[in-house]
Amino acid sequence: MSSFARSIRWLAAAASFAAPCLAAAASNGMETVAKQVYILDMQTGAVLLAKDPDTPSPPASMSKLMTTYMAFAELKAGRLALDDKFVVSRKAWRMGGSKMFVEIDKQVRVEDLLRGIIVQSGNDACIVLAEGLSGSESAFADAMNRKARELGLTDSHLVNSTGWPADNHLMSPRDLAVLAGRIIEEFPEYYPYFAEKSFRYNKIKQGNRNPLLYRDTGADGLKTGHTRASGYGLVASAVRDDRRVVMVLTGMESARIRSFEARRLLNWAFQSFRNYTLFEGGAEVDRADVWLGGEDTVPLVAARDVKVSLPRTSRRGLKVKVVYDGPVPAPIEKGAEIAKLMVTAPGFDTLEVPLLAGADVGRIGVFGRLGAAIGYMIWGAGG
Repeated sequence: MSSFARSIRWLAAAASFAAPCLAAAASNGMETVAKQVYILDMQTGAVLLAKDPDTPSPPASMSKLMTTYMAFAELKAGRLALDDKFVVSRKAWRMGGSKMFVEIDKQVRVEDLLRGIIVQSGNDACIVLAEGLSGSESAFADAMNRKARELGLTDSHLVNSTGWPADNHLMSPRDLAVLAGRIIEEFPEYYPYFAEKSFRYNKIKQGNRNPLLYRDTGADGLKTGHTRASGYGLVASAVRDDRRVVMVLTGMESARIRSFEARRLLNWAFQSFRNYTLFEGGAEVDRADVWLGGEDTVPLVAARDVKVSLPRTSRRGLKVKVVYDGPVPAPIEKGAEIAKLMVTAPGFDTLEVPLLAGADVGRIGVFGRLGAAIGYMIWGAGG
């Protein structure tokens, strides 16, 4: 059977409406001084901007997101409680860089450690937590790498809990964005820690290093990072008008440039794109021809909501069609995947959405099949 492609009935109206920005899109030419960029719309899965997103690079303290993910997962599973306490080792107490200022041999609550990591970027707090959860920081790193593989973070390898410079301690911007999205979606009860602007521990108050939290940007997380090798980086997320965007920037030359570029690109992402639902999950999109069935056609329904991010500057060029091998032979079971919805636009990769049979279609009897076969030989497929 040959491939059969049918244009959707509402194509003409939709094409005049807007053109979609589709998932896995390449960089659209937006210039930035950041070395690497990955901006993702969480609602549609659309990549709004990508600049070298899959090259692993030193993540600095941005890899602390993996440390917090591990703790959140233990809390969610009930194997850990916020009021549990871990003892501060000499290794943790002596750790350099940004600190929570824990005291050796003292016990620290898990919730305080998490806030010390998220708000204060405390390297000492990371080690206390890692040793408390896994016995040693190296064992904790092994656990993080196993979890990273489970999460599909294919361009990441972690050596420590802190992001302290180390050979082969690497993460890609895409992996950092995926990890941020998982934290937001899986742990809504703990995610608000990332929006805290300050935290006081041991009579020392420190401010959150995320510059977007101090501006009217809609930002509510996540984590900055800086080392000499990595430059200044940021994993951020913000919500405006029920749209959530996750953004990863790396390799900037100063905190000032990081702050400016983060605000500029975040504003661009929200101002340049709008989100639209083309079909609700379960809605009939089209009908497919059926071969030797009790019905001539079967409804095709969207397997899920079909949502796209639409750039304001792209008002033409939307193409939407249904593709399937047809006619579809009966019997057909309701819910079977028998077609695909293809959404394309100039400059963006194709979005493919499975289309399911919206009803059962039985096969006609032997005499009906015989008649259909004779008709096909006389009149052909169009008879």
